[in-house]
Amino acid sequence: MSHFNSICAKEPHDPRTTKPHILPIYSSSSFAFESIDEGIEIFTNKKEGHVYSRYANPTVDAVAAKIAALEASGTGVEAAAMLFSSGQAAVSTMVMGILKVGDKILTQGNLYGGTTELFVKIFQPFGVETILTDLHDLDKVEDLVKNDPAIKLLYFETPANPTLACVDMAALANLAKQYGRYSAVDNTFATPYLQQPLRFGVDFIVHSTTKFLNGHGNSTAGALVTSHTAQMRMGGSIWQAMKLAGTNCSPWEAWLVHNGLKTLAVRMDRHCENALRIAQFLENDKNVERVNYCGLPSHPDHEIAKRQMSAYGGMLSFELAGGLEAGVKFMNRIKFCTLAPTLGDVDTLILHPASMSHLNIPKEIRLQNGITDGLIRMSIGIEHVDDIIGDLVQAMGE
Repeated sequence: MSHFNSICAKEPHDPRTTKPHILPIYSSSSFAFESIDEGIEIFTNKKEGHVYSRYANPTVDAVAAKIAALEASGTGVEAAAMLFSSGQAAVSTMVMGILKVGDKILTQGNLYGGTTELFVKIFQPFGVETILTDLHDLDKVEDLVKNDPAIKLLYFETPANPTLACVDMAALANLAKQYGRYSAVDNTFATPYLQQPLRFGVDFIVHSTTKFLNGHGNSTAGALVTSHTAQMRMGGSIWQAMKLAGTNCSPWEAWLVHNGLKTLAVRMDRHCENALRIAQFLENDKNVERVNYCGLPSHPDHEIAKRQMSAYGGMLSFELAGGLEAGVKFMNRIKFCTLAPTLGDVDTLILHPASMSHLNIPKEIRLQNGITDGLIRMSIGIEHVDDIIGDLVQAMGE
């Protein structure tokens, strides 16, 4: 019989007799070995197992495997995934795992502002330079890649945040492969339900799972999916970067993502249906100068989106006639929708990129890429569409 204080300190016997229906949360920092021999085998990668939750965790691994399965579903591609503390952590860990000092990233000017800042303010001082170009111009992209062997990664968003610009993933991935470089895409806006970059030969897929994959605004996490599975296993370059930089996801955050994934398909159907209705309404409103929604035939990249996506997502942006002044007035009159600096939740969210998500991006870069002072971004929720439209009508003073 153990003493009282020993009983307090020790774990109880696991009383489980049957398999749990719902994924458990393994909130354990470390895992016990049956023997020193088992520990050596796991540490030397001769046997699968868990050591320490910064290295890997059963809950996190299970959710990562599910996201990999979603991205690879029906593609015939073997994929692996890892979860991180945020989408930014996923991007950071990928860069740390595959690039080195002197390498360069070729990307677009209309990225999410935080990604641009990450590349320019964090990685550039450490010797990884970022080059901005128009990724629609494939001849220029090829010229840059062919003549600069230091460009090791082509990084893009499609649809892009916040202009919904789309680029040709197959063409960019083929160029990367032709010259022995990597390609990576942020698939947060589309999710694997609408778009599977592995079909087009893209090497790495990034998600802020905080957004549509979770869908409920109650967790912060990120994911990285790749066909380069060895880099994600224990000892691989990306796994090493995750382990040593400590960018891992917590089991609680992973569990919340998993809970959201269960309704991803049904949520995305409603997001898409509502967004198309609202984009069509805005396009025909006299107060609106321009609508960015890749599901509209008027969008300059509509044909690209049509080739790559099964539907066009829940994100759009628009410019009110009257620019910044009209935009500020409009946002201050919103009642039903929510002003919040995020996206992908079940309710409709509105953001002003110039003063929020892209505040720290130089104005000349913003304007060059259509991110004007008067641009308004909407993440369309799953509410009744008439309630959303009604709020837009009253906010525009009609």
